[in-house]
Amino acid sequence: MISFDVTDEQSQIRDMLVAFATNELAPRARQADEACAASADVLDEAWSLGLVSLAIPEAYGGSGAPRSALTGALMLEAMGSGCTGLGGTVVASSLFVNPLIDLGSEAQKKRDLPKFCGSLRRVATLALHESSLAFDPSRIATWAEPDRDGWRITGVKRLVPLGEEAEDMLVLARAYDAPGIDGIKAFIVPPRARGVTIVRESGTIGLTPMRFARVELAGVSIPADAILGEGDGADIRPLLASLRIGGAALAVGLARAVTDFAIPYARERVAFGEPIAKKQSIAFMLADMHIECEAMRWLVWKAAAAFDRGVDVSKMAVLAQDYVNRRAIKIADDGLQIFGGHGYIRDLPLEMWLRNARMLTIHGALAVA
Repeated sequence: MISFDVTDEQSQIRDMLVAFATNELAPRARQADEACAASADVLDEAWSLGLVSLAIPEAYGGSGAPRSALTGALMLEAMGSGCTGLGGTVVASSLFVNPLIDLGSEAQKKRDLPKFCGSLRRVATLALHESSLAFDPSRIATWAEPDRDGWRITGVKRLVPLGEEAEDMLVLARAYDAPGIDGIKAFIVPPRARGVTIVRESGTIGLTPMRFARVELAGVSIPADAILGEGDGADIRPLLASLRIGGAALAVGLARAVTDFAIPYARERVAFGEPIAKKQSIAFMLADMHIECEAMRWLVWKAAAAFDRGVDVSKMAVLAQDYVNRRAIKIADDGLQIFGGHGYIRDLPLEMWLRNARMLTIHGALAVA
């Protein structure tokens, strides 16, 4: 029997974050989009909720909640419903922290996890994407070469969330000649190390609060124990699956926000003597949007629940991410159509949601469930 039952604790976390997204993220979404940055007060408030340190074990100073991809998906959907860009921004440090919890060595956990358990906000990130038009994690071009007692990393990463502000960074690079994903490993690279150059990306059309950066690594030397995990390094398949689930969960939140915004409008907007929600074309569109949101959620929950059971969810995560991203764009576009010309006015969030949905298809690895 397959069950995705949500525990009382998970329900409480979700309810708390729905309130946070509604009261704090949504009202700031437009300002953050135009400023291409999240305000310090909302970032500090999110940090005080303990979102990043929630799953860090008590031994390292965290809250010690069970590490759960399903809990992460619930959290990310809630925040995505308030603002996808801000939601990804406030949990960006989890891109570094959660892989460390899941795959790091004991020494790495003792050294780095306590940094994220204090009252002061700490920014960390993950450098995954590269310049390839059809980026594939199994074909990463960044290279990690054995060098004396450590590694030397060379390559260029693109669309790195909060790259300029990050104090800690995880970099995915090819370390071995093994084909495909087997040769890819993750490395802990100090963003201020010699040979690292970080420059803000310009012209991204969506998710602007995440302040994407280009990271150039010109023969950056790191110690042998900088490879994530023990010995030859951890298998990164669970990391990639968790990223896909997290990005898909954000997209579900966005789609839900569009749907919840469009339904009341369609009921109130009168055209030709009756609410447009009574027009068959609009009614069917709204019904499809609602159905798709449910289907998207269950695909994400299925992958997340299997992840928590220790199953290899590589395929399930890809299916969920692909379907959810495509449907999120369709729902955002349908929502804009329901509003007609008003959908293009920046006073309403429709055009911003459409831009954010498109950006999620380009860069789904914005959050780790």
